[in-house]
Amino acid sequence: MKYLPRIAAVAALTLALAFVSADKKPSTIIILQKCALVPLNRIHAAPRIRDRDGTANNWCGYAVETSLASPQKNAVSAAYGSWRIPTVSASTSPQTYSALWVGIDGDSDNTVEQLGTEQDWTPAGPTNYVWFEMYPHRSFMISDFPIEPGDTFSASVNYAGGELFVLSITNLTKGVSYTVPPKYTKMRASRESAEWIVEAPSGGGVLPLADFGTVSFANCSAKINGVTGAINNPAWLNDPITMTSGGIVKAQPSALKDSTVHRTTVSAFSARWHHE
Repeated sequence: MKYLPRIAAVAALTLALAFVSADKKPSTIIILQKCALVPLNRIHAAPRIRDRDGTANNWCGYAVETSLASPQKNAVSAAYGSWRIPTVSASTSPQTYSALWVGIDGDSDNTVEQLGTEQDWTPAGPTNYVWFEMYPHRSFMISDFPIEPGDTFSASVNYAGGELFVLSITNLTKGVSYTVPPKYTKMRASRESAEWIVEAPSGGGVLPLADFGTVSFANCSAKINGVTGAINNPAWLNDPITMTSGGIVKAQPSALKDSTVHRTTVSAFSARWHHE
C-alpha cells in the first residue's frame, strides 16, 4: 500500500500531459477504475531484434539511452508519448499485425515495460484494441476500452520505485483514461532505455506487419537521470530505428521535429509502412 500515493501522483501527471497531446481538449476525462484484463496468447512487444546498426526486424521508431554502446542502468524513470490510431489496410497476407507503444527497456536488455494499441488486419477486416505487457511476462488486452481509427491516444510508463512501474493510457478523443493495477506492473528491470515504437508483434516468429500507412507520434519525452526532455535532448543519445527483413525496408521513421509545450521540449515524428 505504500506505493499508492505515488501511483496517484504519477497518474495525475500523466493525465496532465495527456491533455497537451489532444487536438481539442475534452471537456471531461473519465478515469476508469476497473477494466477487464484479458490474457493474450501472442507476444505483443519483444525486445528489439537487431539486424544491424539503426535497424531491427521487429521495431520502427526511436530509442534513447545514455550511451548506445554501453547504456547506464537505472537511469530511465519515464517515457511519454501520444499517437493517432491509423486505419490499417489489406496487403498480401490475410492476417497482419501492428502494435504502437511507449515503453522502457528492450533496446539493449531483455525486459520491456510498455503499453499501447494494436491495429490488425483480419479476414473480417480491421480490428483495434488496447494492451499492456511487462515482458517476458504475458500481455493483456484492456477489454472494453474505447478505440477507433482517428482517435488520439496518450500513454506513459513511469518508474515509481521498489521495482514498481505505473502504466497509464488515455483516449483523448473519447475522454477515457486507465491506469493498470500495480499487481501487474512490478518487475525487476534495468531501466536502460526509453522507446516510441511501431512493432511487428511476435507469435512463433515476427508476424507480418499490417499496412498502417503513416502513423504520427507526438509529445514524445523521457525522464533520464532526473532530466525531462525530448527524444533528441543533448543529455542522452537517440537511435532512429528502421524495420527491415532480409534487406527489405518494412517501416521507416521520419526525422524528429521538436516543439516546446508548457516549458518542456517534446518531439514528434512519423513512421511510414513500406512492406509487411
